[in-house]
Amino acid sequence: MQNPGNLRPAAAESLATWHDMIEKRDLGALRSILHPDAMFHSPMAFHPYKSAEAVNLALTTVITVFENFKYHRQFASDDGLNVVLEFSASVGDKLLKGADFVRFDDNGKIVDFEVMIRPLISLQMLGAEMGKRLGDRLPDFKVRL
Repeated sequence: MQNPGNLRPAAAESLATWHDMIEKRDLGALRSILHPDAMFHSPMAFHPYKSAEAVNLALTTVITVFENFKYHRQFASDDGLNVVLEFSASVGDKLLKGADFVRFDDNGKIVDFEVMIRPLISLQMLGAEMGKRLGDRLPDFKVRL
């Protein structure tokens, strides 16, 4: 996907790296574009998870759960540090639609990654599968507000 128009150069470069990883289904370079204190907002949890390790763990796992993952559209904020990526995928026999809300810092590092997914049945299937794979590890990174 192209730069949505007004992303800052460092953010656009990180976004291009992200899209390349997604296309290859290999998130090996993800840590290189994550801020050490990055936050991940799961569609299954109210409180976010904090640290590059948590974001890396969640995203490298979900890419193995999703099938037929594809981005359709992307939108950038006026400040050039935020992007919304609309996607579709399937989990088992359930189709889903979703959006990734990604915020970058001035150096192009991801500082916040939030995911929204619908419909509920697909989100529940995703949550169950992610729970099987990460249920014993991801809670350690949860931020208590």
